[in-house]
Amino acid sequence: MTALDMFPITRRWPPRDTRAIQLYSYPTPNGVKASIMLEETGLPYEAHTVDIGADDQFTPEFLSLNPNNKIPALIDPNGPDGAPLPLFESGAILIYLAEKTGHFLPTAPRARSEVLQWLMFQIGGVGPMFGQMGFFVAFGGKDVPDPTARIRYVAESTRLLRVLEARLEGREWICGDYSIADIAIAPWLRTLLGPYDAADLVGWHGFANLPGYLERFLARPAVRRGLLQPPKD
Repeated sequence: MTALDMFPITRRWPPRDTRAIQLYSYPTPNGVKASIMLEETGLPYEAHTVDIGADDQFTPEFLSLNPNNKIPALIDPNGPDGAPLPLFESGAILIYLAEKTGHFLPTAPRARSEVLQWLMFQIGGVGPMFGQMGFFVAFGGKDVPDPTARIRYVAESTRLLRVLEARLEGREWICGDYSIADIAIAPWLRTLLGPYDAADLVGWHGFANLPGYLERFLARPAVRRGLLQPPKD
């Protein structure tokens, strides 16, 4: 018997290496935050595919780890004091892994607060607004006759892009050095060119700084690996 056996989720997604971090996720913009961070830090982990198209996130096993039925979630078998630590919410996962490894989150209070502000900017702004825009532009909401919601979320997503564009003036990364703020923000920018096909709607090609920023992010080897984890079944 191992320490991970106490977690019901491991009965549905059994670990192969009980010493590795167990990641339960799917390659969405939120999901890949965790896998990219794990790749960037080099922590050993196993990625288990929670197929959100098949409603895996609503199973009792997954809900035992995250009652809010959202990916990603993880278990670190070597958490604080050596005891296993379960975690959900992508932002909390990024902060935890940064503190565990000492990477991508400054310890100096002023620099740390700056990174955390931009992380929260993604969690409270970019993620929800881009997600709603995607729904009304590319998914179920695109067939809603009333254009009000579509107009609102395209406009708000464009405004957020302008904020990021201004922030990147003279900077390679959001807070100067590469950080968890970039790991949180950049995967959402990628949706504009991919599943949402919204680049023209938000004027992506008219921005001077954002396209190069996304290219730098996607050129990182750890990012390329993390985008593929966990694999889609």
